[in-house]
Amino acid sequence: MPLLAAIDCGTNSTRLLIRHGLTTVERRMTITRLGQGVGRNGRLHPAAIERTVASLRDYRGIMDAHGVETLRVIATSAVRDAANAEDFVAAAAAVGVPVEVLSGAEEGALAFAGSTADLDSAEGPFLVVDIGGGSTECMVGSRTLDAVRSFDLGCVRLTEKHFTTDPPAPEELSNAIAEASDFFDDLIREVPSAAAARKVVGLAGTITTVAAVEIGLAQWDRDALHHFVLTRAAAEDVFRTLATEAPQDRVHNPGLDRERADVIVGGCCILVAFMRTLGIDELSVSVADILDGLVASIVADTAGSGG
Repeated sequence: MPLLAAIDCGTNSTRLLIRHGLTTVERRMTITRLGQGVGRNGRLHPAAIERTVASLRDYRGIMDAHGVETLRVIATSAVRDAANAEDFVAAAAAVGVPVEVLSGAEEGALAFAGSTADLDSAEGPFLVVDIGGGSTECMVGSRTLDAVRSFDLGCVRLTEKHFTTDPPAPEELSNAIAEASDFFDDLIREVPSAAAARKVVGLAGTITTVAAVEIGLAQWDRDALHHFVLTRAAAEDVFRTLATEAPQDRVHNPGLDRERADVIVGGCCILVAFMRTLGIDELSVSVADILDGLVASIVADTAGSGG
C-alpha cells in the first residue's frame, strides 16, 4: 500500500499529513501566517510567502525521507483572495510542491468529508463548522454533503480588521462578534437546515485550541480532543478569559499554542457568535479535518483511475 501525503496551506498555518493505509505516519503543523495582511491589502506579503515556502521545503524533505508516492497540496482563503497568488504557487512549485487553489465550496466539501468519516450517518444531519484563519466554512449533510457556505471570516482576518490593542477593547470585541453574527444570520437564511441539524461538529485550530484550554491540556493529546463535547458555557468562559488577558499572561494557558495567542481571541469571537446565533448548546470537536478529506480524495482518485 503506497504512502500518501496531503498538505494544507492555510491562512494561519501550514500542515502536513502522511498516511499509510489507515495509519498516520506524520502529522505536522507550522504557524506560517500566509494570510498576513491579505484582508487589508489583497496581496500576499513576501515575508509570508517566504515563511510558508520554507515550511513546504521542510515538508518536502520529510516526505522524501518516508518515500511518499502520491501528494495533494491545497491552498485556501489567503491565496484565493490574493492578487499575487501566482507568486506563491510558483515559489511552492520550485521546491517540488505543486499547489491547487481551492474555492470555498471545495474547501468545505473536503473538510466535511474528513470530519464526518468516522461518524455514524444515523446521528445526522450534521452541521460542520470549520473556523480558519481567513474564512469559515459551514456544511450540512449526513451521508453526503447537502449544502456548503464559505464566509470571508477567520481568526486572522477578523483580528487584523477589528483589533488595535491586545487585549482588545470591549467595543472592538463587540464589533467583531457583530460582524461574525451577521454572517451566521445569512447562513440561517440561506440554509435553514443548518439550524435544524441534529449534531454539530467543529474543527480547525480555533475550536481545538478552545477545547484544549478548557481541558487544560499541557501537551497535545488527539484522543482527549477528538469528539470532546465543547459546551457553549465552556466556550464563553474560555473566551472571557483569553479576551481579557494581556498577551504575556494569555500564553501561559495550558492548551494554547504560543504562536496562536495573538489571533485566538478573534477566533473565539467567531466561535461564540456561531453558537449564540444558531442557538447551539454544544458541539463535538473533530481533530479529523480537511487533511483527512484530502487523503481520502487521493484514495478515491486512485481507485477511480484503476491505480
